[in-house]
Amino acid sequence: MRSTRSIEILCWALAALVLVWSRTLAAHFWPVIGLLAAFAALIVAFRSRRVLHGRTRLKLLIESWSMVAFISGILCLTGKTDSALLNLYLLPIILSALTLGARVTMLQVAAIFLFYLLLGAATPGIDALSLVYASRAVGELAPILLVAYLTATLAADVTEARQRIENLAHNDPLTGLLNMRTFNELWQREHAAGDPRRQPYALVTIDIDQLERVNEDFGREAGDSALRLVAQCLQRSIRGSDRAARSGGDEFAVLLPRASPEIADAVVKRIRNNVYKTTLDLRSRMIRCSVSIGIANYPKDARDMRELQSVAERQMYRDKELRRAPGASTNG
Repeated sequence: MRSTRSIEILCWALAALVLVWSRTLAAHFWPVIGLLAAFAALIVAFRSRRVLHGRTRLKLLIESWSMVAFISGILCLTGKTDSALLNLYLLPIILSALTLGARVTMLQVAAIFLFYLLLGAATPGIDALSLVYASRAVGELAPILLVAYLTATLAADVTEARQRIENLAHNDPLTGLLNMRTFNELWQREHAAGDPRRQPYALVTIDIDQLERVNEDFGREAGDSALRLVAQCLQRSIRGSDRAARSGGDEFAVLLPRASPEIADAVVKRIRNNVYKTTLDLRSRMIRCSVSIGIANYPKDARDMRELQSVAERQMYRDKELRRAPGASTNG
């Protein structure tokens, strides 16, 4: 991450400047050179893609704790608890809060507070266990704690907002199912993967029967409730590898990867039964929903995606006509 590299370089540069200006370099030449060289080597090493490749969280964890250790070493050389570099701790704290979460961040704050007490105990003339020193420690470290808390909270809010945006980009806001853009991308991927090996899959199209009448008799909210009900029934009926989407209006689509015609028929039967067994309570009236369903099996029914969709839709409309016939069962 470029931001991590920038924070590490900033930390190293500020420490180097203060060490030179405060003449600490002359007084503790080899310890200072050793600390700066070790941290610089770590910065260079972690910029290599081969170091902990694919393990980003572990990499960030090591880097943030290394910064804490580096700053702690610098404080030992530049006045301990009176060091002008105490606020450098804000850099690894912000990094952890943004990338590693509140738990790791608060653990680092606790480690910094403990180290501050140890520095006081190692300083002549300071009683690290006294109330006076404890109040001083709280005053010195309170800004670090507040920054840690606020940054971690902000990072959590940003993550939640990003997840909501991603859900809106991939899901239908009313039903929570996939939208058709995402569904079509998954379908194209499945079709491309299955085409060379002729792996079977099935496309299912679903239409809610007489949804317009529900909207006319009970209002648009009742129609939305019916859509959500059918969506929930779909999610209960399909397998973990299957994908369901709302294709628009009162229609849905389901992709059944690696499904034989027999498996597709079994899934469709579950969908139909689950929808029929679930009732909708509208103004103290129990309404039983039903759906018309069409199936297209690849490669049995067609090899082209558009033709598969046409086959499924023709079967769905044929099913709807049959169900409208006098004496036809709504659960057949």
